[in-house]
Amino acid sequence: MTKYAGESPDRRKRRRTVMSPFKLASAAFALAFALAINVAAAQNPAPKPSASEPMSPPAPPIAGPTSPSPLQPGDAFGEPVTMPERTIIYLKGYSRWDNAFDTLVDAFKSLHEYLDKQALQPSGPAITIYTQTDDSGFSFEAALPVARAPKDPPKGDIAVGPAPAGKALKFVHRGSYDAMDTTYEAITNYLDDKQLEAKELFIEEYATDPVKTDPGKLVVNVFVPVK
Repeated sequence: MTKYAGESPDRRKRRRTVMSPFKLASAAFALAFALAINVAAAQNPAPKPSASEPMSPPAPPIAGPTSPSPLQPGDAFGEPVTMPERTIIYLKGYSRWDNAFDTLVDAFKSLHEYLDKQALQPSGPAITIYTQTDDSGFSFEAALPVARAPKDPPKGDIAVGPAPAGKALKFVHRGSYDAMDTTYEAITNYLDDKQLEAKELFIEEYATDPVKTDPGKLVVNVFVPVK
C-alpha cells in the first residue's frame, strides 16, 4: 500500500474513500519529481544578481496537464445540497485508476445503447457512484437517470434502481478527469478544515457529456454525503 509521509491511517483512508478518482500513483510521481528538482537546484544554485542588476518578477505558475481549470463565479465548493430521489439505469463495474475514464465512457456508451433499444431518454446528466476505492482501483455504478423504469427489466450487467439521495456537499470540477486528483485533494482539505467525515461513497454528476465532450473540458459536480 502506498505510504504518505506524515499522514495518519485515517487520512489515507479518507484519501482512498473520498479523494481519488485518479490513480494515487500520480501523486507519488509528482512528489518524486518535485524532490528531484529541489535536489538539483540545491546542487546547482542560481547565480545571485549583482546589486546594480534589477530583480525580475517571479514567473506565474504554469498549469500542468493535471491541473484543474479555474472555477467560475457561481461554481459550488462545499455548498450544502439535497440530492433528489431518482430512478437510474446503471451498470456495475470495476476499473484500475490508469484506465478509469475510458472504462466509465465505455459504460455510459453501453447504457445509452440500452436506452435506445428501450425507446427511453435520460432525464438528467450521467452520474458515477463510487462504492469502493483502494490504491489500485475502484468499484463503481455508472448510471443514467430516467423518468420511469423500463417495461422490460434489464438483464446481465445492467440494472435499475434508486440513485443515492439526501443531504450532501457539492463541489465543482472543471478540466480533465486526470486533474480531478487535485480537486479531490482540495475537497479532502475542506472536509478536514470543517471537521466533517464523509460517508463511504461519493457521486460525480457530469454537467458535460463525458462521451461527447473534449476530455480536457469536463465540468463535473462532485457530491459528498457526510455523516
